[in-house]
Amino acid sequence: MLYIGLMSGTSMDAVDAALVQFNETSTLLIAFEEYPLDPGIRLGVRNLSATSSIYEVSRYDAVLGNLFAEAAINLIQKAGINPDSVTAIGSHGQTILHLPENDHTSTMQIGDPNIIALKTGIKTVADFRRMDTAAGGQGAPLAPAFHEYLFRDYQHNYVILNIGGIANITILSKQPDAPVTGFDTGPGNGLLDDWNQLHNGTAMDKDSAWASGGSVDHPLLNQFLADPYFRTIPPKSTGRDYFNLAWIQSQISRQDRNIEPRDVMATLFKLTIQNIVSAIGIHAPDTETIIICGGGARNQIMLAELKRSLGDRRIMTTTEKGYSPDAIEAMTFAWLAKQRLDLKRGNLPAVTGARKEVFLGAVYQS
Repeated sequence: MLYIGLMSGTSMDAVDAALVQFNETSTLLIAFEEYPLDPGIRLGVRNLSATSSIYEVSRYDAVLGNLFAEAAINLIQKAGINPDSVTAIGSHGQTILHLPENDHTSTMQIGDPNIIALKTGIKTVADFRRMDTAAGGQGAPLAPAFHEYLFRDYQHNYVILNIGGIANITILSKQPDAPVTGFDTGPGNGLLDDWNQLHNGTAMDKDSAWASGGSVDHPLLNQFLADPYFRTIPPKSTGRDYFNLAWIQSQISRQDRNIEPRDVMATLFKLTIQNIVSAIGIHAPDTETIIICGGGARNQIMLAELKRSLGDRRIMTTTEKGYSPDAIEAMTFAWLAKQRLDLKRGNLPAVTGARKEVFLGAVYQS
């Protein structure tokens, strides 16, 4: 059966679209494309916050709904398949609010699934997070359940490391009775992108070229790492509502001294490495192999630093398992759509903190 997964991550730079074939004994990535967001739309969406007007949120909900629909249509055309052969679309949407530590967990994704279902003519599953939050969970991360389905083999202790705007890990034990666990470790590429955008006016610091020319400011790094989030016991999740440009600037202001922007960038790079390495060392000390996906898998400097910092563990990307590192998150929501239509529960309470397993996603059909 063919499913499409649609995803726009913390960096808000593109709509990722994956066409996935689920067979009884195999999962095939048939096609994958990234459809970049117009810079104006990207900036507008990134500026949405808890204080944005209902009008602005509603406007971008429709704008992104149309863009997600176009991404699915373009993917179908590029793959040369009949739309009727696609069982369903799973659309994560774009997260614009994630506050798991509020009095009640608040999480919101936009990209109107009604528009997607109507324009594509394909059944669409969306709003994957809020049933988990209704059950007392954080609604994130959701990928560990798919990571278990795709990668667990009970012969190796794996960590699946996704380095997007936020970094998260999934811990897959070879012990059959060990539950799957996972959580957001902290910043991935997000803070690096924000700081680079502020000072260089570009969306990303390709292969950490700018960061590599700076020097790590260890007092600032220690202050970064003193943030309570890093000491919080899982389940835990986070996002741009917490780790953002304002967070960086507030940390720098406490130093009460001038720090060169390039040195701040080098320190943020080290923060990304350190929060990942520390999380694996504390929560998955028996890990033999780390499988990396997400945008960070393309950063050769980051991969080299992770290899150096993680010791004797084997480091690989999902490419060695037959899947593009960029496609894994979009594939996750294709799989979660299948879970929903198959009436199978999609969350892992050990990961999200929910009271029980629940069905994830609402179904839209024109």
